[in-house]
Amino acid sequence: MKPKVTKPTPKQKKEAASWPIWEKEESTFPWEYDNQETCLILKGKAVVKCPEGTVEFGAGDYVVFPQGLKCTWEIEDEIKKHYKFG
Repeated sequence: MKPKVTKPTPKQKKEAASWPIWEKEESTFPWEYDNQETCLILKGKAVVKCPEGTVEFGAGDYVVFPQGLKCTWEIEDEIKKHYKFG
């Protein structure tokens, strides 16, 4: 189980525009997903390390983090994203 990274469809971009925004400076921290999270990366770059492998993503990517995922975030360039849980 690891995050799925794709390019968003026009419909996904439009939908994500109404979601809250989260921003975080360059840092490394552990994280666990109690619910699925879907996000559209607006700027920045990050690497997420999980038992099943490493996933990289950045500005313009559409990322789905599965419920139950335990990982470590490594933000390499300040992240700004729209996000939705559930």
